[in-house]
Amino acid sequence: MAAFFTLLSLATLTLAVERSVTPHDLYSSSVGVLGCKIDTNRVAYFPDAVDCNNLCVRITHEGRTLELLRIDQSGGAFDISYDAWNFLTTGASAIDEPSTGGGVNMEVEDVPAENCKSLLKTDGGKLAFSASNSMNFIASCLSQPDSFVAKNFELFNIQDATCKCGHDEKCTLDLATSNQPSCPNQLGTGASIGDSVFNIEFGTGKKVAAAGVC
Repeated sequence: MAAFFTLLSLATLTLAVERSVTPHDLYSSSVGVLGCKIDTNRVAYFPDAVDCNNLCVRITHEGRTLELLRIDQSGGAFDISYDAWNFLTTGASAIDEPSTGGGVNMEVEDVPAENCKSLLKTDGGKLAFSASNSMNFIASCLSQPDSFVAKNFELFNIQDATCKCGHDEKCTLDLATSNQPSCPNQLGTGASIGDSVFNIEFGTGKKVAAAGVC
């Protein structure tokens, strides 16, 4: 019995792993998640490919904990939104008390995607994707019908993750009839939407409109 509890304790200890976590101050999403429909100050940019289920990570440092959406793939670093990194390292928002630095060792663990639902800004509490630039990922998740994304996604007729171009309107998808979403306006068209995604500039804490050209 003692050996059983020892093994159980070891298994529990390995749930979280230590990573050198670095700040990232430009929003992006490799799978087309729309920045205007989420909290872009709570995003993880990790090396592994984005998964249909493992979309939420918990990061802990010096008694402070945040849960972040993992919706972009980095080139090898364990990056997180600058504001999240600033809070975990200093206890303050990057807007109020911006700091600088690089990799800081933090505890990282996967948690259920439902834990990150508070970071979603859609009316239905679903994860919003670009209807014109996310279909490969959406189709792969729909092939896993019990996955979080398959059960919790919405499509919008917005062309880019920083929400610069298109129409801010919901689209529907019926793969039995077409592999393209159907939107009130033609898919992939539309003029400038304006600035709705803002980055927090590293070191200054200034809010800067995300770059993009429509």
